[in-house]
Order: sequence, then C-alpha cells, then structure tokens
Amino acid sequence: MNVYVRELSSALARSGVTCDVFTRAWHPGQPPMVSVEPGFRVHHVPAGPVAPMAKELLPGVIGEFTEGVARRLRTLAADGIEIDAIHANYWLSGVAGHVLKHELDLPLISTFHTLDRVKAEASPEELDASEPARRAQAEAEVIGCSDAVLASCSVEAQQLIDLYDAHPDRIEIVPLGVDHAFFAPGDYRQARRALGLPVDAPLLLFVGRIQPLKALGVAVEALGELVHGPASAGRYQRLGGSSPLHRATLVAVGGPSGPHGEAEVARVRELAAAMGLSDHLRLVPPQGHEMLSTYYRAADVVIVPSRSESFGLVALEASACGTPVVASAVGGLTTLVDHGRTGFLVDERDPLVFADYVARILRDGPMARAMSQASVLRARQYTWAEAGARLRRRYAELTERSLVQCR
Repeated sequence: MNVYVRELSSALARSGVTCDVFTRAWHPGQPPMVSVEPGFRVHHVPAGPVAPMAKELLPGVIGEFTEGVARRLRTLAADGIEIDAIHANYWLSGVAGHVLKHELDLPLISTFHTLDRVKAEASPEELDASEPARRAQAEAEVIGCSDAVLASCSVEAQQLIDLYDAHPDRIEIVPLGVDHAFFAPGDYRQARRALGLPVDAPLLLFVGRIQPLKALGVAVEALGELVHGPASAGRYQRLGGSSPLHRATLVAVGGPSGPHGEAEVARVRELAAAMGLSDHLRLVPPQGHEMLSTYYRAADVVIVPSRSESFGLVALEASACGTPVVASAVGGLTTLVDHGRTGFLVDERDPLVFADYVARILRDGPMARAMSQASVLRARQYTWAEAGARLRRRYAELTERSLVQCR
C-alpha cells in the first residue's frame, strides 16, 4: 500500500493532478507538510500519540484523524485550492473518507488493498486477533457509499461484488504499475556479488511481510525438498550444471508484521532448524527499491506462497527483473503469472508442488531463459503512468456526476 500511494500520487502529479496525501503523524520531528515533488504533498496529521502505534489500535484514532484531515482540507479550500475528490486507501481511511464525503460534499473513491471477508477465508487465525469485529461492516458501508471502488484486477473486482454486493458499474479496475527504472533485468552474478551471496548455487527469493498470510513456511518446506528430497539429485543448469540442487539457499526479505509476526518468524526459524536448513535460510530486513531490485536480479526463482493476494506486486516486480515466479494460484497472482510461460501457479500451496516447479526452472536453463524474457515483456504492460491515466479519467467523470448516497 505504501508503494501504491506513493507511486500513484507521483504519477498523477506528473500528469497535472495535484495530490495532497494525509497520513497520521508518528514522530515529533515530522513537519506538518512535506513537498515530495511539484503537485504532490504529504500532510502529517496528529491523531493519538505522536509515536508508532500497533495496527490493531489504529481504529481508536480514526475520529481524531478524520477531524484533523477535515481542518486541513478546509484550510486548503480557504487558500483557494479546489478539492475535487477524496481517495481513501485501506478500510481505516475508508471510514474517514466516508465521513469527509458527507461533510464536504465530495465524491469518494476507495481502494481497499485487502478485504476482511477475503482474509477471513484465507487466514482466520490472524484476522480474529488483529482486526475489530466491525471491519467487515465498515468496509460494506464504505463500498455502498463510494462513488468508485478501485480493484487491482478482475479477481478482486469479483470479490467486491460477491462478498460485499458492490455495484459493478462503480468498480474500476486499475492494475498497479512497476517502476521500470528500478526493476529491470541485470547480470545476476553482479547482483549476487553486491549482496554477498554465492554466485554458483541455486538461489530462491521470498519478499514480503512475515505473517501467516504470506506463508513463508511453505517456501521453507519447498526448500527442504530441494535440499534433502528427491529433487536434490538434480543439477543446477544456469551455470552449466556445476552445482547440485542441495546447495540451494532461500533468502527471505521482509520483517514481522501484525500480532502474529514475531511468532511467525520464530516458527519459521524453528521449522528451518528442524529440517536441517538453518544454513540454507537467510532472513533479511525490508529493503528499499534500489536494493530490493538487486535481490530480484540475483534470484533464480521468486516464490510467492501467499494464502491471499489482492494483486501480487512482488510477482510483478520480479517479472520486471526477468526472474521467473512460482506462486499460489490465488487472487491477483492468477492474472500476473502466465502458467508455464512466465512461471508456475500452485493450487493449495503444496510445498511438494512448489519444489517440483522450482526444480524444473533450476534444471532447465533454456526454459528459465525463455521464462525470463517472457516475464520482462509481460511486466512492461504495467506502468504507474498508465494507472495514473486511468484514475485521472475516473476522477474527471466523478466530478460531473451526482454523488452516490448511502444505502
């Protein structure tokens, strides 16, 4: 979501749409407003303690945040800046946006990124602990009163209709983009040297938050099949068959997230130790774009074993770097990974199937190169400029319509 808001706001600003982004102030040193680039400003709004807050506590400060945003918007209007629409991201901002829509008589556009009722099916143990019971109801209310609801792909659009009775005519599919200046193919040997990783051994990559929903444990179990199982008898073809698969390493880039994050990190470490994989697993903290793209280029395969994904930005970024993806056949991943051409899709997150597909890519150099080329071509279809252009057209349409009223 951070990437989405930043990149889409930047794309809109460069197309002539002024964007003011409002976020909760979390550090006393933050100025009230920061100009990111011409036409794109970020406002830090006090709500609750001016310090980091646990995600599960944020619903308690929605009211204060909403009031703070309303004051800032009125100040902008008094200064002659015309506000045309409100775009809320995630359900918490959706609740705030819903109130502001009625207070200021402005159209509301909503992007949810994740949905309570989808998460309830995919990861109920995480949802029960991390989200208040009113989240699904709040999402339904926001969807019912939104003048437009953005979905990242056709799968998410259908979920909005099936699970929330969203009006199909109000749903706009706006796929995410990728910054091709950062995420592009490159020499994997050079990338590995830069990261201090072995040049001559199979390298798997996981990128994402470490929590049950992202299922890093499935990637570890697949690694175990490569290192200790029947697949280990195969040889790594990318460097002419010089290395056996049992030398494979899994690098996981990301940190614990949510109430079960720390426990999930501990569980993954214990799982790796129990499987004799501690020396084959590297946990790396979250990285900025300039370094994350290097990890993608260094990898032979990117594994995305998530239980649920509204879009699957990791898969898109990997493809832009020319790295084949083996992913769960869920959500937006089914629209990003072309099975057998840019990677493979796995039903039911079976570690054995993940391992089999990863082994195929590692063993078959010509196939891996063909997948790499096809991945880059596929990823070129996704740009933030195109996402911004679609959204700009939608904004223009909404300013000419009567506002949707609450059900």
